[in-house]
Amino acid sequence: ARAFRFAMGEGNAPIRMLVFGTNFQIKVWEALLRIPRGGIVSYQGLARKMGSPGASRAVGRAVGANPISLLIPCHRVILKSGVVHNYRWGVGRKRVILAIEQALGEAG
Repeated sequence: ARAFRFAMGEGNAPIRMLVFGTNFQIKVWEALLRIPRGGIVSYQGLARKMGSPGASRAVGRAVGANPISLLIPCHRVILKSGVVHNYRWGVGRKRVILAIEQALGEAG
């Protein structure tokens, strides 16, 4: 329950996580944590922000390998065309999570 409250921006205590991945995956997951709630970024934009502008496919693979997607918000990454796709629990759920975050962002 605490993880869901944290993911929705409630509470102020950070959650400690232990995740395992390659150095690149961890760098991508850290970049995902810096995307504000309600925000979105493209794979290419995320790669650029990380200083690896030619690594959008590698970023996409790392995003897809995220082991705890609600806490490390991989749902905030979309195609540069604006298309919402590829989510472990389905595109519909990804759209709903994004809509909830955007609504909470506007209300807060």
